[in-house]
Amino acid sequence: MTARRAFVVLIVLIVAIGLGTLLWRVLAPGGGTIPKILMAMAFLGTAPWTGLCVANGVIGFVLLYCSRPPPRPAPRAKEALPATAIALTVRDEDLGGVLPGLQRLLDELGDRFTLFVLSDSRDPTGEADAVAAFRGRIRYRHRAKNTGFKAGNIMDFLDHHAEGFELMLTLDADSCMSADAVLRLIRIMQADPSLAIVQHLTVGRPATSAFPRLFQFGMRAGMRSWATGQAWWQGDEGPYWGHNAIVRIAPFRTHCRLPLLPGGQHILSHDQVEAAVLAGAGWGVRVLPEEDGSYEINPPGLPEFLRRELRWLAGNLQYRHLLSLPGLRPMGRWQLIQAILLFAGTPLYVLFLLGAAWAAATDAVSAFPANAALQLTIAWLGALYAPKLLGYAEIALSPEKRARYGGLMQFAIGVATEIAFTLLLDAISAVAKTQAMLRLAIGSRADWKPQNRTDRGVGWSEAIWLLWPQTMLGVTVFAGFAAAGWTAVLWALPLSGGLLVAIPFCVITAHPRFGRWLRQREVAAIPEEINQRITPSRTRAGAAATLALQTEVEPE
Repeated sequence: MTARRAFVVLIVLIVAIGLGTLLWRVLAPGGGTIPKILMAMAFLGTAPWTGLCVANGVIGFVLLYCSRPPPRPAPRAKEALPATAIALTVRDEDLGGVLPGLQRLLDELGDRFTLFVLSDSRDPTGEADAVAAFRGRIRYRHRAKNTGFKAGNIMDFLDHHAEGFELMLTLDADSCMSADAVLRLIRIMQADPSLAIVQHLTVGRPATSAFPRLFQFGMRAGMRSWATGQAWWQGDEGPYWGHNAIVRIAPFRTHCRLPLLPGGQHILSHDQVEAAVLAGAGWGVRVLPEEDGSYEINPPGLPEFLRRELRWLAGNLQYRHLLSLPGLRPMGRWQLIQAILLFAGTPLYVLFLLGAAWAAATDAVSAFPANAALQLTIAWLGALYAPKLLGYAEIALSPEKRARYGGLMQFAIGVATEIAFTLLLDAISAVAKTQAMLRLAIGSRADWKPQNRTDRGVGWSEAIWLLWPQTMLGVTVFAGFAAAGWTAVLWALPLSGGLLVAIPFCVITAHPRFGRWLRQREVAAIPEEINQRITPSRTRAGAAATLALQTEVEPE
């Protein structure tokens, strides 16, 4: 693995040098100024993450396009399935909407599996009745106090209720897995006793609302290439995302009792820490970068999306206190750093934008370097979105894969729509994350409320209240760009145009009519949706797709 990891570092350095050279061509005319210095500092600060995007994207693309998929583990002769607990963690969820899909899963898996509903709900009214109506093997436990959040919920289960079980399938309330996907993970664990976690790549279920529909279309392409590339150089020291994974109970119970943070606070985002300490103890954590049979529900609109992102941000930034945790291997510490970088660079993008607007408004000496700025923008965005763009390319180059998306033309329409959506979304999201980091810096506590997973419209008043900072910032920076002429404004649109339209973007992408319009035309349709239209027969794979579609239209 050493040579592979050195190769990744080399790619990151090449990308940083290349983008730095392009930036120099933009900033050099007119000499150095304070806003240009701010731009350079912010740009260089984002270079490690941008280079990592290129490395994972390129490696993943090459592996996906040029390699045959590895053979899946076959059952050993006369080897029975281990006793497996399905641990469903819930907090203030409608179990009546969650359990039916698990009923079908248990029926297919057989009697070696038992479902445990691990409730941390503040008001568990109705949960016991929903469990009582369940026909399969199910046990219910409610904690009156959610000490340690989800990690504490899981560990309480392992300490008091997991006797006799060797493995645990971790699921969230919005998780959905096919029996084939679950058994695939178990066979991998049986084939390699050194593994503590096997994490399945998880994709979004078919969605009616425009926001999750567009978001998960791009996320699916990007995560496939990212996870494939990352697995190549991280090996069995990979990440853990906390759900849709098989866990070996004994090492997890022994090693994953998480420490408290300074001040006695519990860790919010537990999963990456658990992966790091298991790897440090000599156990393997493997990501299976396959997307069939493992699903989740994405937020139905921008408000819910931002709340989820800010929860993750608060949790990931806590990892800075754990980098010196004893017993971690270098890759385990890198996993924590990588999780921090996912969010920590966001204020630098905002700083770069502010510096660029400031320079445009005050540099009266030199004309706006339109050609150099265009080259930088294309290269920077291409690098930043490399996993997604190369994931799209890998699908487009395969007749079989693009057919799963409705054909090349249908796929291309989805790609174009999703790219426009992402450019608008990322500018809005960057400002929200920067605001959140500023609040945390002055001592605010993270807000860890239950999630809304049900499609809903967003009213104009809610959108204005949520997004007026983005709108005001957009007006301000574009006034600065306008001072340098229309070429500067055009250059800024891909980077910051979302700020100007943040409020209508929020309302429109949650509007039922827009979602219905996209679905009727199959814009950004994922393979499960296409497959349901073409082959509605209930084969095992078809049943999983049908389940996903049913769950999507039944409120949770």
